[in-house]
Amino acid sequence: MIYVTRLDGSTLVVNADLIETVEHTADTVITLLDGKKLVVKTLVDDVVERVIGYRQMIARGPIRHIDTAHLPSAVAAVQQTQHNTEPTPLRPREAR
Repeated sequence: MIYVTRLDGSTLVVNADLIETVEHTADTVITLLDGKKLVVKTLVDDVVERVIGYRQMIARGPIRHIDTAHLPSAVAAVQQTQHNTEPTPLRPREAR
């Protein structure tokens, strides 16, 4: 979803996946896949940048928050691993 500004100054949220074309006439005209046209104040370059930003955000995936309560246990696990002289195998060894 991207935010654009209508000619009357109000904000409109547009589903970026439904945009077919964006063109500059006297104003910016956004044509949706269903043929509906939206005339907005937002400049063509700004609409394009917002669509690109939206797609990049989708490609990155959801934001993952780190729970700080688990950090001490993670630090302890790393320290314990550093004190071990034998490396931990990535998978169990096969019987010979």
